[in-house]
Amino acid sequence: MVNKADIIKIAVRRLSIGMYVTAIERQGLVNIAHPGQIKSTEAINQLNKNNIKYVWVDANRSDPSCGLTPHTVEPTQTPSPPVVKKVSREQSQEKAKRLMAEAKDLVQKVLSETFEGKAVTVEPFEDLAENMIESVMLDADAFKCISALRSKDAYLLEHSINVAFLLVTFGKYLALERDVLKQLAVGGILHDIGKVKVDNKILHKPGRLTPEEFEHMKLHQVFAQEILAETQGLSQISRDVCLMHHEKLDGKGYPNGIAGEQISLHGRMSCIVDIFDALTATRCYKEAMSPAAAFKILLSLTPFHLDEALVYEFIRCIGIYPVGSLVQLSDGRVGIVWDAKDRDALHPVLKCFYSNTHKHYIDVVMVDLLKQDVHIERGLSPSSLGVDPTPFY
Repeated sequence: MVNKADIIKIAVRRLSIGMYVTAIERQGLVNIAHPGQIKSTEAINQLNKNNIKYVWVDANRSDPSCGLTPHTVEPTQTPSPPVVKKVSREQSQEKAKRLMAEAKDLVQKVLSETFEGKAVTVEPFEDLAENMIESVMLDADAFKCISALRSKDAYLLEHSINVAFLLVTFGKYLALERDVLKQLAVGGILHDIGKVKVDNKILHKPGRLTPEEFEHMKLHQVFAQEILAETQGLSQISRDVCLMHHEKLDGKGYPNGIAGEQISLHGRMSCIVDIFDALTATRCYKEAMSPAAAFKILLSLTPFHLDEALVYEFIRCIGIYPVGSLVQLSDGRVGIVWDAKDRDALHPVLKCFYSNTHKHYIDVVMVDLLKQDVHIERGLSPSSLGVDPTPFY
């Protein structure tokens, strides 16, 4: 049990490397963020950038070398246990939008620098991973809705971010430790780093690749091995995510053709997540598939390609009708799966905005399937709907 006196409130300006932050204070309210030890001045700079003035530090979990003493407490401040700040769904989605934009900017920056031959620096991705984990812990549904807004012109950026988010979500479902979630997220963000060296004409070809083009595309994993060999501070778990997501259990994958137990748990997870996100994304040469249709393909790839037990766990984790996906009700209305927390898979809350029966928009209404005599008839892909659902997210 944490001793109340060991939790110390200090000003951000007095933070130093080695201190263990348990919570932040924003606008007078204490919010449990992503707890952890301050490992760099960049982490302190990020708190300043976010206009955080005070944080709560656990003296017992801080490094003794950081010089934390009771005198570090701000004058007239009395320590008290942190309380969770309640955040509305709208606020969570705004935060998720900012996180997605920040992630895209960072991935774009690193891709450009890698293309120029610069080494990858892991630390910014670790900070991003922490923010992503916090988002999943506080309101995973908000990020799911934002990540459902896909652009075929930004596939490489969005795919990397969504794979990271799905790995964190899947890892949390499997009760993996927080540090492992962080490493999974970093691996997910970087998993397609080798594509910066693939011929753009092949990478963005609006059609099926020829056998020769596909062989060139497969080289992105060879390129990734070369890039990651020069990357300092990348964990083995992150490397497994990056370098194993195209391996197959029967040994017929690439780049190394490893098989069975040679593919780690984290590598097997990345195989499933990478395929699922690719199937449910709109590309320049194909439309997005519904999650239910994607699940059928994942199951068809077991047990020779994908780990069958893990695929079933992934389906249970995501749910047949994930938040952010489109469904049609038995009365013809179409809606976005809006809230599924603490509910069974068949009775989420929907945000209905269209009638597929009458082919026109309707007044937006929230439909709780636990309280109404209608049921989900089928999942829909955005392309099959014929109208743009984006404004209703």
